[in-house]
Amino acid sequence: MDSPFIYDTFVTGKNFIGRKSEVTALSNMLSAGENVAIYEPPKTGKHSLIQQALFNMRMSRFQFISCEMSVMGSRTVPEFLIKFASTVMRACASTAFEYSAIVANHLKDSHFVFDQQRFSDYGELVSLNWDIEDSDIRAAFMLPYKLAAEMDQPLIVILDDFQWAARLDDGGRLLRFLDDVLRITQQTPKPKCSFLMCGSEANAMAVIFEKTRFFYKTVVRLPLKPFDGKDIIDAVVKGFLASGKVAEKEQLTAVCNLFKNHFWYINHFASICDYLSKGFISTPVLMDSLSIMIAIHEPRFKSIMSDLTNFQISFLKAIIEGHVRFSTADVINRYTLNSSANVKRVKDALIKKEIVIFDEKDHPRVVDPLFEYWVTKYYFGLKPSGEDDLDF
Repeated sequence: MDSPFIYDTFVTGKNFIGRKSEVTALSNMLSAGENVAIYEPPKTGKHSLIQQALFNMRMSRFQFISCEMSVMGSRTVPEFLIKFASTVMRACASTAFEYSAIVANHLKDSHFVFDQQRFSDYGELVSLNWDIEDSDIRAAFMLPYKLAAEMDQPLIVILDDFQWAARLDDGGRLLRFLDDVLRITQQTPKPKCSFLMCGSEANAMAVIFEKTRFFYKTVVRLPLKPFDGKDIIDAVVKGFLASGKVAEKEQLTAVCNLFKNHFWYINHFASICDYLSKGFISTPVLMDSLSIMIAIHEPRFKSIMSDLTNFQISFLKAIIEGHVRFSTADVINRYTLNSSANVKRVKDALIKKEIVIFDEKDHPRVVDPLFEYWVTKYYFGLKPSGEDDLDF
């Protein structure tokens, strides 16, 4: 029997919990041809939200074509553009003749070519016969608009791991041209193509969209609200009941507090409990499941800590101990941070490493709740916040 607790893939339908307003908002924006950015920490439900929104759009009989590619894995602008054009073409065509026609009709003034031999040998839909030029970048980004217009059907282009675009060789050039294309096409009535940029490195995405202000007024950010603890508890209780098992809501409330309502971690934890138990979810089962969770993720957590400098570790400890003003003399002296200038450098480093995130009030929080628990208890030897509330 399959586990009712899904954490290895996105979920839709009856397995999709909460975030009804976000799903509705995303569906409406994509249906209206708007460009959207979603950037939140890892495993916070971004892909489930996207797939549920697309599912709802199909159920409402809204006709569209979607394609998705990960920017991760591309190292240069030419690699990205070849992958991008190929992804769009595969969504709109299926034969070598059709691919060749797309290149001939819509990429004819560029250095993109359809090479029948490379297609036969490697499945490569487009190739470059010359060094990349500005006109080639523009032509690639205009391709989905041209195909959508030709087919008279909206095309939704999902770019996952979008933060990697800034890390490409000459990535800034690529982003400038995409920004320009989105700005130009936004001025046309009812654009039939939407871009959805999705990224799990929230700080890196914020640099693109907020600090350097690419896509200003051409892309709308859709923030995701935290999951409601009640929704999570109800879902977990139903999951255990489906397996013929029972868990007390008080215990599940403590679990939600431990994982700070991080639904992916909670599903993972519940799946282990489900595997270890035969009926009632007892305290030993909960303890063993938490130990297994720590054992699974501890190598990653140790790797994170081994990559930090002593200053960065001290700054992280100050965050763990509840400080929010790090440039005060008391904090600088207590945590040996040297100076306010050094504090800024250390803060920027932890942000870049996606370990902490700062809100609009410049208050920090650790991105990963299980890492926060582990580093508090096992690395610093401190008592995690709320541990007294755990009934197990």
